[in-house]
Amino acid sequence: MDEASTINADQDRLVGVVSDLKDLLGNRLQLGVAVRDAHGHDESWHETHAPDAVAFAASTEEVAQIVKICAAAQVPVIAFGTGTSLEGQVSAVHGGVTVDLSQMNEVLEVHAVDLDCRVQPGVTRKQLNAYLRDTGLFFPIDPGADASLGGMAATRASGTNAVRYGTMRDSVLSVTAVLATGEIVTTGGRARKSAAGYDLTRLLVGSEGTLGIITELMLRLQGIPEAIAGGICPFESLDGAIDAVIETIQSGLPVARIEVLDEVQVAACNAYSNLDLPTSPMLFLEFHGTDTSVKEQSERFAAIACEHQGGSFTWTTEAEERTRLWEARHNAYYASLALEPGKKGMTTDVCVPISNLARCLRETKADLDASFLTAPIVGHVGDGNFHTIMLIDPENRRDMAEARRLHDRMVRRALALEGTCTGEHGIGLGKMAFLEEEIGQGVNMMRTIKRALDPQNILNPGKIVSL
Repeated sequence: MDEASTINADQDRLVGVVSDLKDLLGNRLQLGVAVRDAHGHDESWHETHAPDAVAFAASTEEVAQIVKICAAAQVPVIAFGTGTSLEGQVSAVHGGVTVDLSQMNEVLEVHAVDLDCRVQPGVTRKQLNAYLRDTGLFFPIDPGADASLGGMAATRASGTNAVRYGTMRDSVLSVTAVLATGEIVTTGGRARKSAAGYDLTRLLVGSEGTLGIITELMLRLQGIPEAIAGGICPFESLDGAIDAVIETIQSGLPVARIEVLDEVQVAACNAYSNLDLPTSPMLFLEFHGTDTSVKEQSERFAAIACEHQGGSFTWTTEAEERTRLWEARHNAYYASLALEPGKKGMTTDVCVPISNLARCLRETKADLDASFLTAPIVGHVGDGNFHTIMLIDPENRRDMAEARRLHDRMVRRALALEGTCTGEHGIGLGKMAFLEEEIGQGVNMMRTIKRALDPQNILNPGKIVSL
């Protein structure tokens, strides 16, 4: 079959799929250009690749029907939550049908005694915590954006609380998912631990929609602490801040959040969030516990900071002031973009063993300072994870060449220091080459799993591993 015949056959299959989906979904199948474009990109710098259609699903069974229709015609299927991913995970690089899960947004069960709940994938983290407010419980994974929980599981998200509460890998007890055949599977129950066969939950958590579409999640919850103390501490140098972090972690101080911002990021946050923080490297911290314990922890950290040329550690238990500071931290990405309006952010992250964090950050900072690009640094340094946000014009070849150079040096530096090419953003499109450098033959094992579960390569093709 020549190329023209192949294209015509593909178009015929797509027309048939659209017709069948229209019968199933009615007006919840959207073909408009604006809707398709909005589902063809995330918050990253990657190019928009719009799907051919967007299906707004309302139930697990409906997702299964959509996948079956697409599988019969070998049409790609891409899951979509809120579009806040950062490595091009939702881009429809081979066209196909995007399944928007935002309307599947119900909290189905809360078991307060067992500290768990069951939710649909379109529930966002803020929505869940608002629902839980009167139970004395909360969901601790906080990537900053108000992401959907299904998307957070698919990308194995973490965030500012990870140093104390772990990542989505630790918080998902089981999932219900639709496989590439349209088959519905549930990977486990509500037990806190299990030795029953392969760990299918963690196979799907972090798979970025390439092995299955998550349609329900059973999540671990935590009790809301009696007291929370949060504050900031400026440092004379980035090295001093990181040395203070390392001593804090190694001393066993049970910090809940410990974030670093370099002076460029602090200046951006000051301007964007109307703060007046000292324009120097800065740590944002939070401690959870009793009134007595958070006071003791805050005082112990203040002493550690003083040993590493830290300024005064200003902390408070007042919710309003803490919220103001953390809101500024969560808006760091948008604050960075505001430094050079009109530019996009090439955001990347790496994670290294904490003993190698100071070197990795120091050398990365030196690269950025020597570059003509503006590039703030911010990071969840309690677990060795940090990000850069390089401000670029994607149409400017000089910008793109420099950003890619800095990006590649940062990632390869992390790999050389026994780290990972991504601590929490995932692989998507942007880190596929580095995954092979990081785990070598392990990528072939991933390909084997992908081919076994998705032999037609219809689930989010072109992401994580190439076939």
